[in-house]
Amino acid sequence: MDWGSPQFVLAIIALSYGGWIINNWVRAKHGYELEDEWGGKTAKANPDEQRKIELLSNENEELVGKIDRLQERLQVLERIATDPAKRTADEIEALREKN
Repeated sequence: MDWGSPQFVLAIIALSYGGWIINNWVRAKHGYELEDEWGGKTAKANPDEQRKIELLSNENEELVGKIDRLQERLQVLERIATDPAKRTADEIEALREKN
């Protein structure tokens, strides 16, 4: 085989590619981050992370609900604070009469 022949160049490329595949296989087997062709890293998926995402999503939904209820209460308080005293007193009396 001649050092400058196309077969030699292809053999070098094949060996490099094979070494990259073996390297990534060993890294994946032992839990290390994988490396792509351009040197970027790909972290191994962690099953606990999916559970954490679910818990955070549920907590987020609860907090959004609380915020909505607090905004409604704030609107009522703002209305009470800005309405004339006579109208507020009339509404309170109307509520007392219903019960």
